[in-house]
Amino acid sequence: MALPIVEEEKIIRPVANFTPSLWGDRFLSFSIDNRVAQKYAQEIEALKEETRSMLLAITGRKLVEKLNFINVIERLGIAYHYEKEIDDILYQIYDENSKFEGDEYNDLCICALQFRLLRQHGYNISLSKVIIFVLFLVNYQKFSTNFKMGMENSRSRATDDDVLGLLSLYEASHVRTHDEDFLEDALVFSTTHLESATPHLNSPLKEQVTNALEQSLHKGIPRVETRFFISSIYEKDESKNDALLRFAKLDFNLLQMLHKQELAEVSRWWKELDFVTTLPYARDRVVECYFWALGVYFEPQYSQARVMLAKTISIISIVDDTFDSYGIVKELNTYTDAIQRWNISEIDRLPDYMKISYKALLDLYKDYENELSNDGRSHVVYHAKERMKEIVRNYNVEAKWFIEGYMPPISEYLSNALATSTYYLLTTTSYLGMKSATEHDFEWLSRNPQILKANATLCRVIDDIATYEIEKSRGQIATGIECYRRDYGVSTEEAMVKFREMAEIAWKDLNEGILRPNHVSMEFLTRILNLVRLIEVTYKHNEDGYTHPEKVLKPHIVALLVDSIEI
Repeated sequence: MALPIVEEEKIIRPVANFTPSLWGDRFLSFSIDNRVAQKYAQEIEALKEETRSMLLAITGRKLVEKLNFINVIERLGIAYHYEKEIDDILYQIYDENSKFEGDEYNDLCICALQFRLLRQHGYNISLSKVIIFVLFLVNYQKFSTNFKMGMENSRSRATDDDVLGLLSLYEASHVRTHDEDFLEDALVFSTTHLESATPHLNSPLKEQVTNALEQSLHKGIPRVETRFFISSIYEKDESKNDALLRFAKLDFNLLQMLHKQELAEVSRWWKELDFVTTLPYARDRVVECYFWALGVYFEPQYSQARVMLAKTISIISIVDDTFDSYGIVKELNTYTDAIQRWNISEIDRLPDYMKISYKALLDLYKDYENELSNDGRSHVVYHAKERMKEIVRNYNVEAKWFIEGYMPPISEYLSNALATSTYYLLTTTSYLGMKSATEHDFEWLSRNPQILKANATLCRVIDDIATYEIEKSRGQIATGIECYRRDYGVSTEEAMVKFREMAEIAWKDLNEGILRPNHVSMEFLTRILNLVRLIEVTYKHNEDGYTHPEKVLKPHIVALLVDSIEI
């Protein structure tokens, strides 16, 4: 009797067909020219002390000089050399000038600059005390009329001052928190008038306004904004300080050498894993992952932290694509369980293609433990592992929804999706290589404080808006936009408006979350803020700049990691 023929079940996988890397092996090797680096370092040391003297000298000078000097060295990217000195000066300003009273506060530009700088450094300056803002609100119709007449009739210096005042107000409006309706109005007002003024401006003010309208300073990636400011604004400023400019250029180029060296290390690690060959369904974005880490911290003392974060982002991208673009339910259940158990002995349960990423994942965290053991900090890797287990559990839930065609209520979707935004994992990972991070800092993060929830919410809703059409074309119905549409009976456009409103609320939570007093230092809060800034830039104009980096991220990567600044 013939045995029945059992046909192997045909597996249909949701392959996404991602584009290959833009970079090939371009960043695979880099060696610092020690002669050039030493020359730069020697000159930087002298300029650093010269700048320190300038910074200390302004302590007794007028408020406008203090604020402008701090603003310039922050924009030039050299303020990290003087964190204590800057904080001491700002504390003095906060303590002595918290009521915004005196002749200097007749200047909208200075008043708005003080408000923004203090807020960005965690000083909880009350909007109600900013007299010039209130006066401006009362008189803004008159200002508007005079401003329009000035634009139509001349390009006088007074008009430039008006533009700078509006620009300062525009930048200050982005540090607003809840119940600061005036700053909502100020944003609309300043945006409208800056847009009308731009065609009439001269360089470099025109470039500065154009760039600000495209990307506000507070929500921009610090290193990207620094590169633009050095080359496109400050170098063309007639009142520039040549010593500061040279310091900024040398410092940028010397740090860029370190960044290229780190990228080469990460690229070699990635090349050796050979995921491009063995896991061709996944995105090959290791350069973009390093850029992401560079956006979180650029300073030299975070070198180890940057490399760790870049590797983690690269690995989680592979895991994400395994769930989202290749695996089937049975395989993903096993994969999820194996990661929860976190033991190499579990590897034999997995399909061959999953064994590759599973081993790489466990090896990576073992490497972290070995590295951090040198400083007696290997125990903190536990927190990163727990976040990895969490995100994998939530990825598995999303994958089941997608494969089984289930559309959850929006509340259930968001509850799961905050973890799959990756930002709980990445924030925790960003602390690993920071030598000052203590058990207290990790425990604070593990409780998902409001600022971290805001961080993950922003990432989730902005990502959902940008990827909606692509996910819809792949047949994915369990998207945030679709869940919201179904629950509230609204159009796609209305759902996207709601998601943008959620992003604005999250930004206010973030701005509030960095204000003192706080459970952790500004050093750690800045990582949370910088991760959100990366989302703002990477997904600008509803583009998924990570998956498709050609338009959005490529110019930034070239500016930060390919082209040095001409000295």
